[in-house]
This record gives sequence, C-alpha cells and structure tokens, in this order.
Amino acid sequence: MSTYSSRRNFIQKLSASAMGAVVVPKMLMASQDEIQLEWLTRNRQFSPNDQIQIGLIGAGGMGVADANTAITTPGVKLIAACDLYDGRLEAAKNIYGKDIYTTRDYKELLQRKDIDAVIIATPDHWHKDISVVAMNAGKAVYCEKPMTHDVSEGNAVVEAQNRNKVVFQVGSQGLSSLGNEKAKELLAAGAIGQLNYAEGFWARNSPEGAWQYNIPKDASEKTVDWKTFLNKSSDRPFDAKRFFRWRCYKDYGTGVSGDLFVHLFSSLHFITNSKGPQKIMAMGGLRYWKDGREVPDLLMGMFDYAETAEHPAFNLSLRVNFIDGTADSTYLRLVGSEGSMNVEWDKVTLKRNKAYAANDDPLMATKLNKEKIESLRKLILPPDTTVYKAEEGYKGAHYDHFSNFFTAIRNKSSVVEDALFGYRAAAPALLCNDSYYADKAVKWDPVNLQVVK
Repeated sequence: MSTYSSRRNFIQKLSASAMGAVVVPKMLMASQDEIQLEWLTRNRQFSPNDQIQIGLIGAGGMGVADANTAITTPGVKLIAACDLYDGRLEAAKNIYGKDIYTTRDYKELLQRKDIDAVIIATPDHWHKDISVVAMNAGKAVYCEKPMTHDVSEGNAVVEAQNRNKVVFQVGSQGLSSLGNEKAKELLAAGAIGQLNYAEGFWARNSPEGAWQYNIPKDASEKTVDWKTFLNKSSDRPFDAKRFFRWRCYKDYGTGVSGDLFVHLFSSLHFITNSKGPQKIMAMGGLRYWKDGREVPDLLMGMFDYAETAEHPAFNLSLRVNFIDGTADSTYLRLVGSEGSMNVEWDKVTLKRNKAYAANDDPLMATKLNKEKIESLRKLILPPDTTVYKAEEGYKGAHYDHFSNFFTAIRNKSSVVEDALFGYRAAAPALLCNDSYYADKAVKWDPVNLQVVK
C-alpha cells in the first residue's frame, strides 16, 4: 500500500485497456482549456431463454415504480400483487390487468408455484422477515433498500441467501449504472491519484420529497390491515399518517439515512471495493417538517474508512437536506491527490489538476528579484475536465439493476448487490441514525459485521 496509481499509470491503462461493459467509441477533441466529452454505452444484449414470472409485495409508490421497470425487461411478467391497503390492490388490477392475483397476505403469494421471483417494496421494518421467508420458499428476491430496519437483522438475510442458494439483490438501483461502472474503472486506473476524501449530498424541497405522501380518503381499519402492518412494533390504535407516511416514524422507517444515504454508500462501496467505515458520527435536526415525525429532516454524517488492501484510508461526508433551496439535486464526489470526479448515474465528470514545472513554485520564485517575479509569474490554470456521458437512449440505472437481477436468475450467476453487499451498505446508514439519537460516535467492524463496543 506504499504507492498508488499515478497520472502516468492512468493514461497508460486508459489507452491500453479494453473498456469492458463501458465502451468509449469516440472522443471529441478539444483545446487545452476546453472540456472533453466521451460517450458511455452499454453493448450488452439480452436474449431471454424463458419467461420469469414475478410477484410484487408492497404495491405503493416505490413498488409500482419497481414493477413498471421490471416488466420492461425482456421475458418478465407480473402475475401477482400483495398489499395491506385494498385501494392499492384495486389499482394494481387496473394497471397490470384484471387477471393478476391479489392478496393482503404475502405468505399466500409466496406459496404460488408459478412465481419465480418477488419484489419486496414494503416499509423497512418488514424487509428482513419477508426476505427470509421468500428465500426459504425458493424465490429469487429483489428487496428495496435498506436491506434491513436494524443493523442486527443483517446476518439473518445473509444466512438465508447462503443456505437457500437463491438470487437476492438489494434495490439501490443506481448501483448498476453506467456512471458507477465508469467511475470504478477510472479510480482503478489512477485517474484521480490516491483517494483521500469523498462526499455526497441529497437535496429536496417539497412536501412529497419530505414524505408527506397523500392519504386516501377511504383509509380506515376496514380498508387497511393495520395489525399486520405493525409487525413487531408497538401496538397502537389505527393511524393513517403512520401507515401512509411510515418513513417519518422510527418504528417502520429508517429516516433520511436509510432512505438516501444508503444509495450513496452502495455506489461508493462498489466504486472503491470497500467493505465500509470503521467510525460513524452524525448530527442534524428537525428544522422545518414538524408534522409529528420522529426523524430529522436535515442530517449530516461523517465516516472514517481505514486503509485496507482494496483502498487507502479516506474520509466520507454525507448530507441530506429536505428544506434545501437548491432543490432536487444529488451527487457523489470522490477526491484524490491528482484530481476529483463527480459521479452521477448517467455521467461522470473527471477533473485532473495540471502539472506545474518547478519554476512555477512560489517558493522557488522568492529567489528571484521582484521585477523578474512579476514578469515570470504564472497563472493558475483550471483543471483538465473530461465528461463521460451516457449516449442518448440509455434506459437508465433502474433498468440496468433489474436486468442484472433477471440475468442472474436465468444464468444462475451472482448479482452486483447481494445480501452481504447490501448489509455492508445498510449498516453505516443505520448506525448513522444510532449515532444521531445517542449523540455519540459509533464504531463498526465491516469485515466481521458487528458493532464494536
């Protein structure tokens, strides 16, 4: 670990390498101070051998979005849906056809022999239980992030996948993006030198973005299976806000960290080959959306990644702000000794610092007289910038993530975000919440997957 890829290594590797899944067919030549643009493409062909029939467990907003993307991939058909609110079951029949099977009981859906795989898009406090039962039933599972509601639940999901030998993928859909693949390649080639810092930010500024979801007028104990919804959480009278805006409450959701930080952890760990941080600290507060919610609407996390065989030591800073005036923006930025890159799902912006000759060094310049300094002093030039952008027609990260899932089912192969990867992405997000509520740092062992006391 004494040295890392340099700029020269990067240039040599980039020119010599076969680009794999990410192909750069053409570079638009530019002058020294202009931005260079390279196109990202995916040449992978999908030829389904047979039809995969899926069931949806949790037919709310994210579940429907997942199902809609899933059925656009070749040879995939939705044949069943499960939800605890009758209105969503009726809507599912309207969307996917009157002949699909609907039920309030997810176990009934899992008993069907004609279902090959399920999408689990329930509130977070149900993820572990349904995932384990589904894998025990021999189903392939696509489970929405975070994989678990509590850090202690992760081992059960990992064990169930290993024991049943089924395909299990966590739904941090950006993970399979062209942008992440290109960023991983660039980092390995030394494009930014030695990594030392990363940061991510997610901004929202709307009621919907802050989880003030619509509550149907017919919401009641007749149309909602409230007792089942509660699962192992505290018993309480029916509360439509808790059911339809569950992300706002600790018993069912995992706050902004579990909802959004986990995306950034997933991408970062994929790009760097990291297993996770060793130290976690968080602070924030409830600044604006004081609607009875129990979780902050602004959260900042700091994470310490130790040196490993896969990467140098670096620090990570993450932020989520639900009252941000810039509104609806997100990024993941990696900073190294020779440059930086901003990673988006369909684009990577690489900036590399220009090299300076020794006589450009201000310390060397002090040896010259004042007149000579004024005549020889150099300008600070902007960094070299190259933008890698997905070609027009790219179907997006969400489609890619499901394509990876269904390809793994057909080929009996691995996925990019299995239970172990999903656990390592969820753990620091969940521990970020623990740090916030306990007002202290939390130490984590990402190799042995346990909190360090």
